[in-house]
Amino acid sequence: MLIHFIRNGPAYLPELAAYADFLKDRGHEACVHDTSHSVPGDARVVWWMCGSVSWRESRRLRRAVHVHEYASASVPPHSKLKDWVKRLGHPKPDFAIYQNNWVHEQLSFYDVPYALRDMGVSDTFLAAQHAHWPAPEFDFVYLGEMGRLLPFLPVLHALHNAQRSVLLVGEVPAQLQAQLPESVRTTGRVPHEVVPQQLRRARWGLNLVSNTRPYNQQTSTKLIEYCAVGLPVVSNDYPWVRAFATRHQGSFHLLSDEPASWALSFGEALQAYPYVVPDVSALRWQAILAELSVWKFLGIR
Repeated sequence: MLIHFIRNGPAYLPELAAYADFLKDRGHEACVHDTSHSVPGDARVVWWMCGSVSWRESRRLRRAVHVHEYASASVPPHSKLKDWVKRLGHPKPDFAIYQNNWVHEQLSFYDVPYALRDMGVSDTFLAAQHAHWPAPEFDFVYLGEMGRLLPFLPVLHALHNAQRSVLLVGEVPAQLQAQLPESVRTTGRVPHEVVPQQLRRARWGLNLVSNTRPYNQQTSTKLIEYCAVGLPVVSNDYPWVRAFATRHQGSFHLLSDEPASWALSFGEALQAYPYVVPDVSALRWQAILAELSVWKFLGIR
């Protein structure tokens, strides 16, 4: 079976490589499309990484089984309205996948079979924890969608004032680049397989996530990948990160919302904190994907 995955944008989607490997191991194939327009009309399975789903394209591909995957609820502004529009305005899929129960509650197609699929981590990251690496060049590394760092510019400037260096792994938009302190370095977009090497250039992983819906209720992929390569984590404080630390018996240095405290947090307290990097080996992509009921629905064993 050939499954056509539709990216629907430039988002960091490590799960696409995981799906391809999982299917290949079982004698099937995955083809990833930037848009639905390149999917052939005789496709048997179309897997939308939502995003938006085109009615016109869904009709064109009506002979296929359609899977909608929602890794996130809608983002601000007007996130609740966007969720309502998706729930009522999207073509109804044959099967739906949601990151967790909270996302399912926001976007559920109530009479459609579904599964929950959280974020995982590739074996490349887990292997990096036990490899020999040169001494770190940077104090902190940040991985992910750089546009979401704009609200955290005060944190980056506080790190600069504390003489802490930061490496940003990913493509930095011009608006953010113009406001970065001089101690911040950037890599630009890098292939997924070399991300572990980039992460190990730093002493700590920096997890900065807006404490607003939907970000504070959803999995931080970057944090899981920091843990996988063995980095202690410094994060802002929000519900999901506390729940993850409790569930996986980790200890992260959580920053106060009060900027006056950051000088201490990035000074002596940074190295004195009793970090515990949790074991995330149970979150291997292959283990997570093997549990998905969608394979039985599609007739894949």
